[in-house]
Amino acid sequence: MVGFAEAMRERVRAARAALMAALEAEDAYQVAVAQDELEDALRLARRHGVEVGRDPVDDVFDAGGE
Repeated sequence: MVGFAEAMRERVRAARAALMAALEAEDAYQVAVAQDELEDALRLARRHGVEVGRDPVDDVFDAGGE
């Protein structure tokens, strides 16, 4: 489970970085793609009990709920 948890944390980190880059580039398409990836990564982490912490970029969209 440790390997899975770390892989999930890395996926969330990468998705957050991609979203920040897209926002900085003001690329609407990439923002949408990155938001979807981040939302999916956060949802899977929650579903499997993997703590990934909060990041201000998470507030760009409502990732709550399933």
